[in-house]
Amino acid sequence: MALSLLFAAAPRAVASFRASSASSPALDSGRRPQNVPGDFFVDHRCIDCQTCRWMAPEVFKRVDGKAAVAAQPISDDHRTKALQALLSCPTASIHTEKPAKDILQVQNMFPLPIDTHLLPGVYHCGYHSEDSFGATSYLITHPDGNILVDSPRYTTKLANNIEELGGARYMFLTHRDDVADHRKWAERLKCERIIHSGDVERATVDVERKLTGNGPWNIGADFELIHTPGHTQGSVCLFYKPVKALFTGDHVAKSEESDDLYLFLMYSRQPVSLQLDSMRKLLKLDFEWFLPGHGYRIHYKDVHAKDSAIESLIAITTQARGIL
Repeated sequence: MALSLLFAAAPRAVASFRASSASSPALDSGRRPQNVPGDFFVDHRCIDCQTCRWMAPEVFKRVDGKAAVAAQPISDDHRTKALQALLSCPTASIHTEKPAKDILQVQNMFPLPIDTHLLPGVYHCGYHSEDSFGATSYLITHPDGNILVDSPRYTTKLANNIEELGGARYMFLTHRDDVADHRKWAERLKCERIIHSGDVERATVDVERKLTGNGPWNIGADFELIHTPGHTQGSVCLFYKPVKALFTGDHVAKSEESDDLYLFLMYSRQPVSLQLDSMRKLLKLDFEWFLPGHGYRIHYKDVHAKDSAIESLIAITTQARGIL
């Protein structure tokens, strides 16, 4: 399969906010005209982070550079997904014209199981943070201690729900961009935070475990941490071996337009050649899932399909950038 290379990602932004399930007159005036008529709508504050579009693709689409409601929910399942996206929106840009009486029921669903058969114990936390440009956070439940992968927006309700699943022993931070409310989560869950020393900044100077060198490192027998510099100096992927899943942070993701792999090259702090070397490391790993910090998940039919996709991306990037 031919892979195209995408070089851009939306700029990162910072703000404080609260998710809204009903619109005020002020917010209603900010309703994007690209929304179809009906209860759900997106306002002008959307930062085009993709979250709603992969969480509820039947409802939300990209129109004129931002998300919009392309079709109102036509089933209970569609409505539930739309409300899950509303709660997860990092800028609280999704609203309903009438108060959603079922919003509390939807809140209780988080964290969301991703695939109970193929990825048992792996959850999408929801509640994305604008501090990380809407990055996805995951919870992995495990007998030796649960792991939070990157930081969701802190809310008491989500914290309560995570504690009901056993809390978290570790918070693994893939890189410096997606740390969001890590300190609040560490205080609440008493978890040990892990980040590579190359990505330590003022906001993460108090992280308990700072990885040094090139790894790999391990969390017990089932988890391996793979140093993948390129997007940042200290980017690290988490390889969950029993379920053949790789949590990639911003190292690599899926294009929104196709099944092509996506590199955030415009925002890479390191040479492209270094990021490609990091991609080559992934050819040695036996996994079939990409679980990225941004955008759509990828599940390959087998490891050979995964390797083929990576090799094609490396070849196309090398040619496009004139890298020897």
